[in-house]
Amino acid sequence: MPAKILIIDDEKDMLLLIARILSGKTSLEIDTTDSPLHIPELLKQKDYDVIVTDLKMPHCDGIQVLEMAKERDVNTAVIVMTAYGTIESAIEATRKGAFDYITKPFRKERILHVVEQAVKWRRMQMENLYLREKLEGKPRFPALIGNSPAMERLKDQIDRVAKTSATVLITGESGTGKELVARALHSHSLRKDKPFIPIDCSTIPESIIESELFGHLKGSFTGAHRDKKGLVEEAHEGTLFLDEIGDLNPTMQVKLLRLLQEGEYKVIGSTAIRKVDIRFIAATHQNLQEKIKNGEFREDLFYRLNVINLQIPPVRRRMEDIPALALYFLEKYSILYNKNIKGIGREALDYLTQREWPGNVRELENVMERGVIMALGDELEVGDLWGLEENPPPSPSLTGPGEDIFSLPFKEAKDRLMEDFQTQYITKVLARHSGNVSQAARESGLKRQYLHRLIRDIKVESKTFRKPEPAD
Repeated sequence: MPAKILIIDDEKDMLLLIARILSGKTSLEIDTTDSPLHIPELLKQKDYDVIVTDLKMPHCDGIQVLEMAKERDVNTAVIVMTAYGTIESAIEATRKGAFDYITKPFRKERILHVVEQAVKWRRMQMENLYLREKLEGKPRFPALIGNSPAMERLKDQIDRVAKTSATVLITGESGTGKELVARALHSHSLRKDKPFIPIDCSTIPESIIESELFGHLKGSFTGAHRDKKGLVEEAHEGTLFLDEIGDLNPTMQVKLLRLLQEGEYKVIGSTAIRKVDIRFIAATHQNLQEKIKNGEFREDLFYRLNVINLQIPPVRRRMEDIPALALYFLEKYSILYNKNIKGIGREALDYLTQREWPGNVRELENVMERGVIMALGDELEVGDLWGLEENPPPSPSLTGPGEDIFSLPFKEAKDRLMEDFQTQYITKVLARHSGNVSQAARESGLKRQYLHRLIRDIKVESKTFRKPEPAD
C-alpha cells in the first residue's frame, strides 16, 4: 500500500516541484495544499504517514502544523522546509518532534532521501504499535468508554457490521455519542484510509444544504461565484455520515433516496449525472417511524437507511459505566486546563452515579469539565461539579425546590440551570476577588473580555463587590 503524504507550501510553484519530484521516484499517494487554513480539515479526513511543510507561511506556520499533526497522531513523520536564514527554527522543530528538516534551495536527492527515510520510520512505528497493542490487549474501540453489557453488545455489533458496505442507521437519545459510533464503524472498515465526511442535517439551512451535499457550478444561482465541490464528491470511496437525518427537508429526502439507490447525483447547474461510491451512515435521536406516520419522512428512504440499525443505550441504562466515563473526562480536562487532579472524591462519585443524566454522556462531560475548572485541590469534590461552595442542586430523581424545572422541556430546563450556574459562579468569583475582574478572570481561566461579557449578561456590576475604603 502506498504511503500517504501531504505537502504544504503557500507557494504553488514549490508545491508542484516537490510533488513532481516525489511522484517520479517514490511510491506515494500525494495530496497538496497551498492554504494552511485547510490543514485541520485535511488532517481530519485522512491519516497521513508523512507531512512535508514549509516553515514560514501566513496564518499557520510549520511549527503549528507539527503540533496539529502530532496531536492527531504522534507517529506522523513531519519534515520541515526552511530557508537557510531560519535554520535555527527548523532545528527547534526537530526538538519538538519533527522527523527532519530540509533547507531551501534543496537538491532533488536530498528530499527523496529524507522522505524515503520518513516513510520507513513511520512503517516501523506502526508495526511496533500493532505488536504492542496485540500484547497489551488494547480495547477494540478506545473512544467508546465503558464495559457494561449494553456497551459490549454495541461493540460486538460494530465489529460485525464495520467491514461490510451496508448502510447503517444509528439511533439514540441526544448526547449518547452517535458520531463516535459512526467514526468507529469507519475506522474499522475497509474504507478506513478514505475520507470520513460528517454533515449535520439540523444545522445547515434548507437553502444551501443541496449545494453543500452535491456542489454547484459557477453562475448556477445568485452568489455562485465559483465552482464548489460537494461533500458527496469529497466522500467518494469513503464514508458519508448524515447526522440528524430526521431534520432533512422533503425535497432533499427525494434526492438522497436516488443517491442511495443508484449511487448517482447531479451538481447544481449541471445536467450531467455523476456516479459515486460511498458507504452511508445516518443517525437520529428522533422516532422516524412516527415521522413517517405524520408525513414528515419518506418511508422508502427510511427502509433504505435502516438496513442495519444500531441503538446506542442512554446513560441511565449503563450506570456502571459512569465511573469510567467520569475518570476519562477528568484526565482529558485536567490535561487541557493544566490541572493536577488525581481523582474523584467519594461523595462526588456517589453523586455522579445517582443522577439520571437526561443529557447523557454530553451532559456528564460538561459537568466534569466544569468540575475540573472549578477544582482547587487535587481531588474533585461535590461542590466543584456545580461551582458552588454548598451542596449541588438536587438530582432530577429527587424532589425539592428545583422540582418544577424538571417538568419543563429538556432544552428549556437545561438553559435555566445553566443560567443559574453562570450567575452564581460569576458572583462568587467576583466576590472572592472584591470585584477585580482581572484577578477573577485569571482564577476562572477565562479571557478578561469574555468575563466582562458574562458579567453584562447576568446584569451585575463588578464594583458592587469592592470592599469599602477604610475610614480615616
